[in-house]
Amino acid sequence: MFRTAQGTMYSLHQLKDPLERPLSEPQPRENAANEVKSCSEPLGELYKSKLLLDISARLWFTYRRKFSPIGGTGPSSDAGWGCMLRCGQMMLAQALICRHLGRDWQWEKHKKQPEEYHRILRCFLDRKDCCYSIHQMAQMGVGEGKSIGEWFGPNTVAQVLKKLALFDEWNSLAVYVSMDNTVVIEDIKKMCWSPPQGSSTAHSTAYLHRGALGRNKNTAGFCTGWKPLLLIIPLRLGINHINPVYIDAFKECFKMPQSLGALGGKPNNAYYFIGFLGNELIYLDPHTTQSFVDSEENGTVDDESFHCQQAPHRMKIMNLDPSVALGFFCKEECDFDNWCSLVQKEILKQQSLRMFELVQKHPPHWPPFVPPSKPEVTTTGAELIESTDKLFELEEEFEILSV
Repeated sequence: MFRTAQGTMYSLHQLKDPLERPLSEPQPRENAANEVKSCSEPLGELYKSKLLLDISARLWFTYRRKFSPIGGTGPSSDAGWGCMLRCGQMMLAQALICRHLGRDWQWEKHKKQPEEYHRILRCFLDRKDCCYSIHQMAQMGVGEGKSIGEWFGPNTVAQVLKKLALFDEWNSLAVYVSMDNTVVIEDIKKMCWSPPQGSSTAHSTAYLHRGALGRNKNTAGFCTGWKPLLLIIPLRLGINHINPVYIDAFKECFKMPQSLGALGGKPNNAYYFIGFLGNELIYLDPHTTQSFVDSEENGTVDDESFHCQQAPHRMKIMNLDPSVALGFFCKEECDFDNWCSLVQKEILKQQSLRMFELVQKHPPHWPPFVPPSKPEVTTTGAELIESTDKLFELEEEFEILSV
């Protein structure tokens, strides 16, 4: 069987009724990125085509060269060090596609796409004034103890995305990164239902232009209600190698309709995992170096190089480095409630060595939870902020699970 983090299930003999999906958003396209027979048996042409449609619909971010130097004097290519940043971009982009276009959206070469699609893509262009660019991610990583040009781990990229999302008013995501392998329902609901922030503060990421914030401001203004949730769970599934006891639970996560996949790979070699085939993981590989692409005068982007149009790569689960980060997207509160039910049923049924914990109340021994907000910084015009040291405190690393 073959699954990816899209939610619908397929086999060669049976197609699950999409009406069984509990989510309130539009029903997903019939993709082969969920279940097909094992890799030892040939895939039918129908499923091959559906698989390729699912893969090509995702935004594919790879190494780039010839962009403006990071920080003005830094590297003009991320080849050799930016793979985890690119994987983080891919996971976040998939969340934004689900948020604005729905899980049934398809990309076709040379086909006119909605403005929301181009706006999503522009968030990730390799420019210092794009909110999730390689420039912004690398420079925000300085506040996480990572020098520009240094390789990130899954937890670091999760913390960077959480902080950058605070200034992205158009997408207005609530990004929750779990601590100590524990997801706290009370904290997530407090964050997703918190009142919108004022728009008077400046974007505080290192070297960030105010233009990056302006390009992603919600022109319709803020609205109250549930903020769409990007939930990232950094985990350590072993010490030097992944512990086999976690494999079934890890695979169960890809079956959840809220799943965005996982960040991980091998030491200094990151991949974006989107599903599994038997005991192999399916992933998009950022280790291809392409030239910088900018937007056109009309705001569109020549997007062909941002979509993988070939069969995805595979690796055996047991070859996975134990440091990973799971991603989930919950557009509505009912989607999060459904995710909690699935976790209780499928992940927490293990009595020992659970992959992570899901608790209702904030642990009393933890510091009080305060929904993150933009720090106030005084800047003028396109003035660059030289340091994030006083803007954010360094996040603590997650603890290693007992194995």
